[in-house]
Amino acid sequence: MIELKGLFKLAPAAAIKYFRRKGQTFTWDWYELWQDAHKKTFTVAKVMREDILKDIRSALDKALSEGKTFKEFQKELKPTLQKKGWWGEQIVVDTQGNAEKVQLGSMYRLKTIYAVNMQTSYMTGRYKTQMDNVDNRPYWEYVAVLDNRTRPEHAQLHGLIYRYDDPFWASFYPPNGWRCRCRVNALSGYNLKKKDAKPGNSTGTLSQEMRLVSKKSGEYKPVTVYTDPLTGKKIAPDVGWSHNPASGLNDI
Repeated sequence: MIELKGLFKLAPAAAIKYFRRKGQTFTWDWYELWQDAHKKTFTVAKVMREDILKDIRSALDKALSEGKTFKEFQKELKPTLQKKGWWGEQIVVDTQGNAEKVQLGSMYRLKTIYAVNMQTSYMTGRYKTQMDNVDNRPYWEYVAVLDNRTRPEHAQLHGLIYRYDDPFWASFYPPNGWRCRCRVNALSGYNLKKKDAKPGNSTGTLSQEMRLVSKKSGEYKPVTVYTDPLTGKKIAPDVGWSHNPASGLNDI
């Protein structure tokens, strides 16, 4: 789980501005908002009441602005959700009028809600800072957290270096999935020389493939796939994460 106090140095003002400028909408499934739409719209799957959506958003805003950890976040929000009945397994009518047994609030769901919104907001702030400094640090390095919780695919991306304007970053600027902890380091020419490294070129390594979005609907949508030129292994972000959450947001 990401710790806010460790990330707070990553352009918090831009992260907060990004989060606050979003609109909001109701969705039954997270995938109803596809990729780029999540840049501009806040949603929590299966929250169909405006007051509950506002409660969750307010708690996340407070966590961002005050640098609260997940423990602090859930301690304040959980009693509110329980009091309002958005907790545990319940029979709920979806947007199509169908009754379905679903998991509403839980500690696992709160961890996911917290991690997704915190990480996306902070990485957007980091992206803004790095874009503002591309004249001095135009080379970007993909950095994964190399521990036993890291996806093997993300570990394989660790150490890849491309210019900031390489097409790779349009699809693989982190986060690249649920609870992804990866980040990007910006490097100068001097940094590259010290590393004895050269920037790559993603030409010929990126392609589009259809991936299953929902077992329930059977829907497939295109995602960007990176093919490792040495091993031939194909690596893709989680379905729905094949985009840069910050690109195109010039006013943050």
